[in-house]
Amino acid sequence: MVVNDKKFSDDGYIIDQDLFTDCPYRTCTSDYNGCGWIAAYNLRHALGQDVYYDDVRKEMDEMHTERVPGPTLMRVMRPYLEKYVPEYKETAGKEEATEAAAHSKAGIFRYTEGEIPHFITFVRVDDKDIAEGHRYRFLNVNDDIIDDVFDMYDFAREHFLKNSVIALTVE
Repeated sequence: MVVNDKKFSDDGYIIDQDLFTDCPYRTCTSDYNGCGWIAAYNLRHALGQDVYYDDVRKEMDEMHTERVPGPTLMRVMRPYLEKYVPEYKETAGKEEATEAAAHSKAGIFRYTEGEIPHFITFVRVDDKDIAEGHRYRFLNVNDDIIDDVFDMYDFAREHFLKNSVIALTVE
């Protein structure tokens, strides 16, 4: 487990969901179920948008029509991204989502990490030709990977253990 005491990386990404115990989301706190709004914030930040984390949290929280415990629903994530990142593309399926992500500059994955549904953000960190394989920075994956760089295909092999994977990508 990575020992960390910073909510944000030095360049402004949210890296550790566990430290958001003071931010309510739905009927819990964000350390428990805030990965969706955190991924949306990180994607907008990666795209250079002027964004404040608490505005994202509040807006996405209000988009949930039922006050029940639970994670961010895709029926909330989709309209949120349509509003702020209208150029995003959605791809479902483990192999298809991985391939779409490997050709993008940034995006969000929705998948199961350790038996728990989870959203994470990824951002390309190089300008290599796709044939050489891009490297990506992955944010808020789990307690051991809060901010690290991987090859997309290596990450997928290690983390996409079930077929229920959705990529929300930006070219």
